[in-house]
Amino acid sequence: MIEQLVRQVESRFQELEAQMSDPEVIGDRQRYAETGRQYRDLEEAARLAAEWRRAVDDEAGARELLEEGGDDAEVRDMLARARERIDALDEEIRLAMVEKDPADEKNVIVEIRPGAGGDEAGLFAGDLYRMLTRYAERRGFKTEALSESDGQYTFAVKGEGAYSVFKFEGGTHRVQRVPETESQGRIHTSTATVAVLPEAEEVDVEVNDNDLQVDVYRSSGPGGQSVNTTDSAVRITHKPSGIVVSMQDEKSQLQNRDKAMRVLRARLYEAALAEQQAELSATRLAQVGSGERAEKIRTYNFPQGRITDHRIKLTVHNLDAALAGELDDVTDALQDDEKRRRLEVQAEA
Repeated sequence: MIEQLVRQVESRFQELEAQMSDPEVIGDRQRYAETGRQYRDLEEAARLAAEWRRAVDDEAGARELLEEGGDDAEVRDMLARARERIDALDEEIRLAMVEKDPADEKNVIVEIRPGAGGDEAGLFAGDLYRMLTRYAERRGFKTEALSESDGQYTFAVKGEGAYSVFKFEGGTHRVQRVPETESQGRIHTSTATVAVLPEAEEVDVEVNDNDLQVDVYRSSGPGGQSVNTTDSAVRITHKPSGIVVSMQDEKSQLQNRDKAMRVLRARLYEAALAEQQAELSATRLAQVGSGERAEKIRTYNFPQGRITDHRIKLTVHNLDAALAGELDDVTDALQDDEKRRRLEVQAEA
């Protein structure tokens, strides 16, 4: 079974390599970009397939030496190591071939809101904003602030594969720490919710202007001299879905409208994806929940300096580093878990 899969990987990878140098493909921009994406997606599986071939050759060579009458301890060790590596590569190749989330390559829009816990929840939302933007920068992504108001943060993360990294941040985050305002030193628990939306292009989501109600009003926060003097703030209501997006950070009404439309398209795109898999309300609740303390994907415990991701029961003791944007260990573990779950689904299909 694994040998057949290896042959399929090798054949498809050679085919894609040939297409990447085909003048006809190179001349077709869209086709070349899609071929390049498929090539990159298959690179890891092709590397593992080549390693599997070498391990099989090593096993065959060691077995042949033993059959010829040799009983060298070094040869027996080489045979054992080759067989062990073949078994490990069997699973690694299957995991590398797991079908990916179609939205993985997209940019994302992240929305952070305070949950339960009063003022402390608002402070924690700010901590999450700084953590996630620092993480994005460490991974080589670009960030763009879209809106900041009343402890709520909306920003974009741009770069190939942004959604594949940040989608695991969607949900209720819980913090346990002593607030600066707490004179008795008591530990306080509060939450903030994070929604991670794949950013949609206009070709992904068609928005009919007749379905929009656009209201303009005067900004009430930071924004320069135009604040409170011109109607630059924009509120867009998508009437069929009831989704409302407001933007007021820019001085220009046009800029606020453009930002609001980006967020609206992202929310509509997420809704369309959710409908393909399950009921929209259940999907949104699974990711964001209501912000209550009992609903959580991750806990940040300051007294013990630890972070626990409850989805995979992973605990790491690097709280300060994580808040500075070092989340790779958690993300890698979550990505591995997703691959294994997808593999189980494919095996049952």
